[in-house]
Amino acid sequence: MSDQAPAKPPKLPRRPIPVRFLFGTVLFVGVAAGSIYLVDQLVLAPRRQLEAKVAKLETEAIKLKTYLKMLEYTERRAQLEVLFQAKDATGETVNKLRFTELDPQGGVLGAQRTFEIKGDEIYLDTLVIKFEDHFVEESDPLRGKALMLFRRVFTNSVKPDDGYDLDRNGVPPALYMSRAGSSPFEKDLWSRLWEVANSETLAKQAGVKAIHGQAVYGKLVPGMVYTYLMRNTGEMILPPPKPPVGPPATP
Repeated sequence: MSDQAPAKPPKLPRRPIPVRFLFGTVLFVGVAAGSIYLVDQLVLAPRRQLEAKVAKLETEAIKLKTYLKMLEYTERRAQLEVLFQAKDATGETVNKLRFTELDPQGGVLGAQRTFEIKGDEIYLDTLVIKFEDHFVEESDPLRGKALMLFRRVFTNSVKPDDGYDLDRNGVPPALYMSRAGSSPFEKDLWSRLWEVANSETLAKQAGVKAIHGQAVYGKLVPGMVYTYLMRNTGEMILPPPKPPVGPPATP
């Protein structure tokens, strides 16, 4: 017997894929892809846009609440009492005034100062440090509100340089003293106040938006008490004066 390999079975002819089946498959895939696209564009995309708008509105609402809360809060406050007012021999008004800084609870903060000054209109000169808006919006513990110096008092008859000094430049005011003592940032900022104010680079490094002076003034009325308020935003407010609480002050 010869060792011949078994004969291979003949190859069967490949059945062609029916054109109708192929067309149906392509049509099904196309319809499915189109449906997914339509669902994404008509349902999911608008939902994503709506969710993004809602998230943006919620963020803006939080920022607005933070800003409104800042507007309601007074960072520094002081009173100026007109203890006595009279005309001198030349007919000029002479005032005896008492300046008192108040703590957040309305108590006396630091030493009261009494002085005499000529003039009908009193000016309270301040220096305000404002930080970048995002620190305010984020309620940053160090830079989330403005800082301020009560610089001096002068009048329409007394030049600023001849007025009475209040807070000292380069030294944190009493209200900020304990906080600045434990904060290297604030301690450095107070010591280099004008250097930072006049340098765009240093101001940017410190997150400072602006450092500038501002003065509020009013016409003096004898026996009245003027209250100065500084909001967290750095805005100075001088409401109408009121009579003193308690017995009249002794001139």
